[in-house]
Amino acid sequence: QVQLVESGGGLVQAGGSLRISCAASGRTFSSYAMGWFRQAIGKEREFVAGIGWSGSSAIYADSVKGRSTISRDNAKNTVYLQMNSLKPEDTAVYYCAARPSWPSSDYDVYNYWGQGTQVTVSS
Repeated sequence: QVQLVESGGGLVQAGGSLRISCAASGRTFSSYAMGWFRQAIGKEREFVAGIGWSGSSAIYADSVKGRSTISRDNAKNTVYLQMNSLKPEDTAVYYCAARPSWPSSDYDVYNYWGQGTQVTVSS
């Protein structure tokens, strides 16, 4: 069982940066691939980024590639999403998710989810 708690969301101006975090409980965090997803009002949940258990492999959605970096610290049971050059269309609730396998852009294959953290980008 893995419990996930996101933090670090907030209001930021367009062009700014923000780092959100996801703290995981459980001793097996290092064996899980982690993903970040987001959901804007009136839209479906979409993939943002994913990272393998060791942190050596990462995948990104085209919409954030080059602007965002996913990373993890297994000693702290935490995964991060650093977002730069933020745009108003990045406004959404951001969720982290975990699965005991490789990272995937498909939200259906993730077993555990956090409650989300709101990111709002003003123009």
